[in-house]
Amino acid sequence: MIVVTGGAGFIGSAMIWKLNAEGIKDILVVDALDTSDKWRNLVNRHFTDYLDQREFLEKIKADTLPGNIKAVVHMGACSATTERDSHYLMQNNYQYTQRLAEWALSRKVRFIYASSGATYGDGALGYSDSDETTSRLKPLNMYGYSKHLFDLWALRSGAIKHLAGLKFFNVFGPNEYHKDEMRSVVHKAWGQIKSADRVKLFKSYLPAYRDGEQVRDFVYIKDVVEVIWWLLGRTQINGIYNIGTGRARTWKDLVQAVFTAMDRPLQIEFIEMPENLRDRYQYRTEAAVEKLRRAGYAEDFHSLEDGVRDYVQNYLLQDDPYL
Repeated sequence: MIVVTGGAGFIGSAMIWKLNAEGIKDILVVDALDTSDKWRNLVNRHFTDYLDQREFLEKIKADTLPGNIKAVVHMGACSATTERDSHYLMQNNYQYTQRLAEWALSRKVRFIYASSGATYGDGALGYSDSDETTSRLKPLNMYGYSKHLFDLWALRSGAIKHLAGLKFFNVFGPNEYHKDEMRSVVHKAWGQIKSADRVKLFKSYLPAYRDGEQVRDFVYIKDVVEVIWWLLGRTQINGIYNIGTGRARTWKDLVQAVFTAMDRPLQIEFIEMPENLRDRYQYRTEAAVEKLRRAGYAEDFHSLEDGVRDYVQNYLLQDDPYL
């Protein structure tokens, strides 16, 4: 059995899609559905059972989980970069992950967890996923800090030698629909184009970047789950790895790809950025992917244009947009 925490979420449900495509259905989904619509991400998927995240934690504490668990793909977390409840983030993102990692390692269960590109802060130290750089990072928000703390614990305790941590950059693709303001700009742009034939982007407040030319490393969800699948079968490959394309692209490039996929002319309106975001805004992210390549991952990533085209035409424009 494979446990996927956050299994009804964006990356988690996409991972279940990948496991199903590989013929695997013996999956325990762990999540906290509550009042959200993310349950819809599970409708097309096949799995053995579902547990609420709180019940799952109680079973860990009581040591009553099934004995046939082979791997844990831990994608469950609060992923809102604007979340201000530090206690909640520490409990949910740091302490929960630590408890689950300790359980998995004590039973020699493969453990793969989600870190984040948000741990890099303003990028002043670059985007290397080396252990030396990781220990020096200063995230800009509490979400990034909660993720960073677990990376530091894994390094300090030596646990990193026995598990794999993934620093996701700007992931986009099907099954992100429940994420509200944390949805990708691809999905937001698609909605704006449908309703108003134009896309709103934030102005730049740094002279080095013109409006719309702030850059991000945009990575398609199907590439993300390919990397996780690859790591599941290679228990000897451990450490912290960036998951991105290694090629930064501008917001203009991104929305141009959406307009093209929808066969609409490009129209952008630049708007003021909320003041509370200006001092925490990342103007550039670009994953250093050499470490992942050295580890042996050789598959190509979708180009921005190809990923956006697949997402828009094969999902967003279809009656059933889910994986």
